[in-house]
Order: sequence, then C-alpha cells, then structure tokens
Amino acid sequence: MDQVQKRWQELAEVKRELAERDWFPATSGNLSIKVSDEPLRFLITASGKDKRKETDEDFLLANEEGKPAVSGHTLKPSAETLLHTHVYNKTNAGCCLHVHTIDNNVISEIYREQKEVSFKGQEIIKALGYWEENAEVNVPIIENTAHIPDLAADFAAHLSKDAGAVLIRSHGITVWGKTAFEAKRMLEAYEFLFSWHLKLKIFQAQYA
Repeated sequence: MDQVQKRWQELAEVKRELAERDWFPATSGNLSIKVSDEPLRFLITASGKDKRKETDEDFLLANEEGKPAVSGHTLKPSAETLLHTHVYNKTNAGCCLHVHTIDNNVISEIYREQKEVSFKGQEIIKALGYWEENAEVNVPIIENTAHIPDLAADFAAHLSKDAGAVLIRSHGITVWGKTAFEAKRMLEAYEFLFSWHLKLKIFQAQYA
C-alpha cells in the first residue's frame, strides 16, 4: 500500500467518526491530511460531497498551491483549500480539520467583539496539551470574510504552532495537529469545551 492509500484510509476513518457525530450538516466542513513534504502533497475533501457517505471520490490529492495534483481530475477541492495550504506551508502539521457545529457557531457570535474565547480550569484542556493546574486556553475568532484569499490571510496570521485552532465567526472551527489522531483529539476537546461553556452559562443564568 502506497503513502496516498495509507493517508486516504487514515482520513476516511476520521471522516467516519466525525460523521457519526453529525458534524457535517448540509455537506459543510472540510478535512485534509498531508501525504508528503517534498513536494507538498495532501489529500483534501472534494467540494460538495455528502461527508456522511463513503465513496472513492471523497478526497483528491492537492499540491502546494491547493490545486489538484493530478491532471484531468474532474473533482474540485474544497472552497477553503487555501486555509489548509497555509497550515502545511507554515507549520509541521500533518492534518487539518474544519467543521460547522451549532455550538462553535454560537460561541463565535457570543465572543465576536473580544475576538477570542478563553477557557480555564476544565479537565478536558489537558487533551490540548496544557497540563498545569488551572490551565487556560484561548481560541482566536476571525471574521467570516467571503473572499477566500482574505479569509485565508486572516487565518494564516494565527499559524504560529504545529497544533492549534481558529474559530471563524458564524462559520466553524479549524484545527490542525501533527497527526490525524492529534487533530481529531483537539477537535473533540474544543467541541466539548464549547458545549460545556454554553450549558454552564444557561445554568448560571437560570440560578443567578
């Protein structure tokens, strides 16, 4: 089995698990995994596909510019492929995941003026690599600019580490990690934090 097939299977497994959580409403979301560094090649979800289904057209191979790496391909990469391209060009990440959920959209609206949301002291933060007591994690929030190159530039400004996350207001979260396992673990942890935080705010409002 060659490297493309191995990474295909790895990304397909991640897609399957996220689909089971219903994190791909209305064909939204995009996923990618790096295949090689020299030259840069990565598999990314094809545009407009129902990610709850599994077919042999789920992913296509893209190059360092985010364009199909195989000529004559009829599939189109996700509209937000440029964000993934920045991840692989600017970090040592090996996987990038983007999903739209109600929780991450609501969180991005609540904290849009602060341009970030912070969480502190929650046990699940350890899954993000913060092990100190009462650790705090911050997630930047950027505007949902319609022009993808501008959106990608805003996103790229937050690519300072090999693993991280950015919220796009009323759009979704993008996480990246060194491996598919790390990226999925981080995505699950952030979505847990969003859900926990919103439920806690409702509880506090009811019993204040």
